[in-house]
Amino acid sequence: MFTWLDNLVRILLESVFNLSVESAVGSSVHFFIYDTIKILIMLSIMIFLISYVRSFFPPEKTKKILERFGGISGNIMASLLGIVTPFCSCSSVPLFIGFIEAGIPLGVTFSFLITSPIVNEAAFAILLASFGWKIAGLYVLTGVAVGVVGGIVIGMLKMEDEVEGYVYEIKMGESFIEELNHKQRMDFAIQNVKDIIKRIWLFLLIGIGIGALIHGWAPSELLAKYAGGNNPLAVIVAVIGGIPLYSNALGTIPIAEALINKGVGIGTALAFMMAVTALSFPEMVLLRKVIKPKLIGSFVTIAGIAIILVGYLFNGVAHLLI
Repeated sequence: MFTWLDNLVRILLESVFNLSVESAVGSSVHFFIYDTIKILIMLSIMIFLISYVRSFFPPEKTKKILERFGGISGNIMASLLGIVTPFCSCSSVPLFIGFIEAGIPLGVTFSFLITSPIVNEAAFAILLASFGWKIAGLYVLTGVAVGVVGGIVIGMLKMEDEVEGYVYEIKMGESFIEELNHKQRMDFAIQNVKDIIKRIWLFLLIGIGIGALIHGWAPSELLAKYAGGNNPLAVIVAVIGGIPLYSNALGTIPIAEALINKGVGIGTALAFMMAVTALSFPEMVLLRKVIKPKLIGSFVTIAGIAIILVGYLFNGVAHLLI
């Protein structure tokens, strides 16, 4: 898809700067420039398209839609809505309170909270540009599956008493849902592109920078040996190592791309990415305001196990994806 860009950067480095892309320095610089431009192009396109779709699903409407569903269908709908609904760690508490106040089951609420940070238009855009539609599509499907399964299990555990008591006493009242026309939706999408890129550009450059160093300098043989698809513990270690970290999909995907190019298993790299985005420490701190430690522990354990299984799935079918 971006062969033209790859060739352009190569010509620039070799002809203008006399820097061979076969060298460690040249390879790293090529990765950084190429990935930065490629990701910004894909991000702008995908954020615009998904933001236009998102304009039909403000949080208030999402809550009202979920009120109509129960059982497993509620978990599925919550995970699907998590793909197209704005979410970040800072919004986890008000969203959680709003869902519980509306009578949405705890398990359904967690299906949304799990899927929404994992699957987003930015991560999809980068995966599509870096690995193609097969991996990007499977990433979306497995992200939804993690949310559905995680929410179902949490619902089966009947842990409503692990929610702080004051949450059930809050009455948020009815919210006005503004209906937008086509021009307003277009303006919303354009503004969202500007806002998101402005907010994440530093994470993006840091992630690409780390990925560039890995791409140019990390020993392929060592990474392939200890973190390749044949190491049965690699996925588990990646998930456990990712849980305490804080980043978003934009900062972790360039790192995942560089690791995969060096021989690390696809599932191992993507499981690390999912663990960082879905189970970040700041989000757990914020959720502690509304749920008790036992439920937080259950949430992290269940989602972590689901992500590990996804990692092994990706590693198992890697030969069909690349």
